[in-house]
Amino acid sequence: MAEPRFDNEFKISWYRSPIEKAYLVDLMRRDDRKAWRQTVSHLGLFFVTGATAYAAFLAIDPDNAIWSVPLLIVLLFVHGTMGPFMGLIAIHELQHRTVFRSKKLNEFFEVVYAFISWSDYIWYQASHPTHHLATCHAKHDGEVLLPVRFSLSNWRVWLGLLAWNPSNTWNRIKLVWRHANGDVQGEWYAHVLPESNPELRRRHRRWAQTLLVGHGLIAAALVAAGHPFLIFIFTIGTTYCGWLGFLCGVPQHYGLNSDVPDFRYNTRTFTCSWLPAFYYWNMQYHLEHHMYPAVPFYNLPKLRAAIESDLPPAPHGLRATWREMLDIKQHAIADSQYRFLPEVPAATATLEQ
Repeated sequence: MAEPRFDNEFKISWYRSPIEKAYLVDLMRRDDRKAWRQTVSHLGLFFVTGATAYAAFLAIDPDNAIWSVPLLIVLLFVHGTMGPFMGLIAIHELQHRTVFRSKKLNEFFEVVYAFISWSDYIWYQASHPTHHLATCHAKHDGEVLLPVRFSLSNWRVWLGLLAWNPSNTWNRIKLVWRHANGDVQGEWYAHVLPESNPELRRRHRRWAQTLLVGHGLIAAALVAAGHPFLIFIFTIGTTYCGWLGFLCGVPQHYGLNSDVPDFRYNTRTFTCSWLPAFYYWNMQYHLEHHMYPAVPFYNLPKLRAAIESDLPPAPHGLRATWREMLDIKQHAIADSQYRFLPEVPAATATLEQ
């Protein structure tokens, strides 16, 4: 029998930038006003953009298709851009239980987002704590395996990023179908959802069944009511136009270092304007989040300001961030031994450079 790839037996002594304890406690305080504002406006924007796109669909005039069809395409693009952030991005914060003061509210909206986005939040509950405890350690963290790889050479990838690739939607539904039938594949899935925990497996299977039945009933109701296009807008509305989610999400650990006990070497922060930050629940401050995961997303800018002198400089904007990443990629192609080391203050460096 092959030796298991992942190991649960570990204890990593992480370096964390120093911060005054009283101020950290203050930053960890949850604020329901900010939580409601983010959650209601985030969910609301998804449904408002969807409703606007549907209104444009109903308003299509064959005699004026030269403007009405392009308008629909633009509005679907705007709506779809929101889609990737309705899944594990929003669920991630709620799962940390740092958004609302009430545990039940965090759990409730976690399920709401998971249902809308067809997300496997049961698996994520089992996986994500280990990702934080063993970030980018190859024998322990199967959620992020370095080096992160991506390719933009396939036209199907561009189709999914800028429009709709039906195979992406179909693959997501097929995955849910497999899970609904108890078919769990992949080493990391099997590791965090082990057969030795039948109750966890049952919960996982039932959630997949809930997704299939729930979305199936919604789709049937929309067809019966004469509004089948709403299936495309809402029922599968999180599976297209993934460009902004891709641009924001890939930088988290791309081109950085595995098996080091210092988040400054394996996790990236970038800064951006307010709209991507709103979509992304401030996860552009990803390094700070890994250092102090109990700090709510809305306090991460303050945390950054408090410990910034001990952190690598953060590129500002997605263009600068991706310029840095693509430069790392080119160096790695030219030299297989190349290793990118962020500019960590020498006084607190924990990695030999």
